[in-house]
Amino acid sequence: MGLIARAIEAEGIPTLSVTSARDITRAVWPPRAAYLDYPLGHTSGRPHEPQLNLQILRDAFAAFENLRVPGSMAHLRYRWSESDRWKDKVFAPSGKAADRPESAVPTGGEPASATYDDDRIQRHPTPQYQTEEDAEAARASHDGEECLVCAGIDY
Repeated sequence: MGLIARAIEAEGIPTLSVTSARDITRAVWPPRAAYLDYPLGHTSGRPHEPQLNLQILRDAFAAFENLRVPGSMAHLRYRWSESDRWKDKVFAPSGKAADRPESAVPTGGEPASATYDDDRIQRHPTPQYQTEEDAEAARASHDGEECLVCAGIDY
């Protein structure tokens, strides 16, 4: 998204990228970014917590107003959980902590388990919505046409 953000900014429109992938965001160097240390896909917070979602977005917009230096990144101060154990799953994609290099030390100083259950939500070939109202709004916005954002995505 950083590449797109820079192109949009070149046309005079300010942008802000909200991200959960700090290293990737740094690599593409968007004009401005707000980093949230949450699992990928949760850049506005946990699902079904509208007050938290709203507060995260408000804080991101506040960062937008204060980031003046190109490439600046604000770190939003929210925690996914009390510990960082959730990151152990993220960084052990093979399913076995024993397969990780010795340098991959679990976060929080706790020993890694030998395996973990992949508890990610199943991927679907079609868009999924939190509510029927969201689905209806998406259908109405496309006016019966294919989504131009999703066109060409290989599901």
